[in-house]
Amino acid sequence: MAKNEKVVLAYSGGLDTSVILPWLKETYGYDVIAFAAELGQGDELSGIKKKALASGAVKCVVKDLRREFVEEYLWRLLKAGAVYENGYLLGTSIARPLIAKYQVDVAHAEKATGVAHGATGKGNDQVRFELTYMALDPTLKIIAPWKDPKFTLTSREAAVDYARKHKIPIDQSKKKIYSRDRNLWHISHEGADLEDPANEPKDNLFVISNPVAKTPNKPEYVTIGFHEGVPVKLDGRLTSGVKLVETLNAIGGKHAVGQVDIVENRLVGMKSRGVYETPGGTILMAAHSALETLTLERETMHYKQQVALKYAELVYYGLWFSPLREALDAFIDATQRNVTGEVRLKLFKGRCTPAGVKSPHSLYQMNLASFKMGAEYDQTDAKGFIRLFGLPTRVAGAVNRKAREID
Repeated sequence: MAKNEKVVLAYSGGLDTSVILPWLKETYGYDVIAFAAELGQGDELSGIKKKALASGAVKCVVKDLRREFVEEYLWRLLKAGAVYENGYLLGTSIARPLIAKYQVDVAHAEKATGVAHGATGKGNDQVRFELTYMALDPTLKIIAPWKDPKFTLTSREAAVDYARKHKIPIDQSKKKIYSRDRNLWHISHEGADLEDPANEPKDNLFVISNPVAKTPNKPEYVTIGFHEGVPVKLDGRLTSGVKLVETLNAIGGKHAVGQVDIVENRLVGMKSRGVYETPGGTILMAAHSALETLTLERETMHYKQQVALKYAELVYYGLWFSPLREALDAFIDATQRNVTGEVRLKLFKGRCTPAGVKSPHSLYQMNLASFKMGAEYDQTDAKGFIRLFGLPTRVAGAVNRKAREID
């Protein structure tokens, strides 16, 4: 290793990266540049530069990426309708490639030879970070301490001891606590009592939303306005993407919207249990889906549902910077040309339900949908259609009946 070799560490200020930073310096002599991304994690970045420098960083770069996160990542996720395994709205998954992208940019600007992360060898994040590094600059050295045989700080207790010994400022104790990840889209909770799927999440677990038992006894309505699949208005007013998500988080959180408790299949092969709070994202997904029911014709809608499953897998697996994701975006953008209109939603006791949808491009024709027959629909046409559509079934039925008679 060259003297004073620089590496850029994805730095959150949490326990893991707080001890990894000085460990990299102590073990390998790296000059560590800490990189922190502002993605809407509340006050978690308060004093982070001071903390990074006190932990041994030669420099700390903090970049506000909230707008890019919403407009270039979350809106693509929303337009795709991507949900992993029927519940996870991909809040952590979608953020990692953006963080890693700017890590690579900082490495180039600082003439660093490597990039580092604090993801464990059991999780998905290691894949998301490293695939992004490989896609954007395969010449950079990838440093993953959790997979380094020399790294022994593989428990929270050991990390706390190391931090105290080296006088690293931390806010953790040895008491078993939840592992959390937060950004504009969601907050996740893992570990502690949640590791047993038989345990119900406790009411004090929730951070950005109320427990259902403490929600208002009166429903609240919101109206989301879309233009070509992108939400642009809240209750009739033009609203920036960041502000819209923040506001919906507050409103949805009040009504316990977007709380999901799932056991999911990790990319690395194991099952894991997580509890997620995604109030604003849940409202937006419900609104977007409702608007598509009016504006997408049948075959496009059905095919897009298949694409949504693949898109969710690509995001979950860390393949954001892949040719397939870019190709799917082209298809998805084409489907969104007429996804313009307004959706009214009712929020009540943890539920978010459409309460009215309208669009200037609506394919819903009341005269066709009505039970009353009119000149625009000749019901006798259905007779020939059904006979032709059912021809394979009729032939198979006749053959099977003949076979049974022979037996």
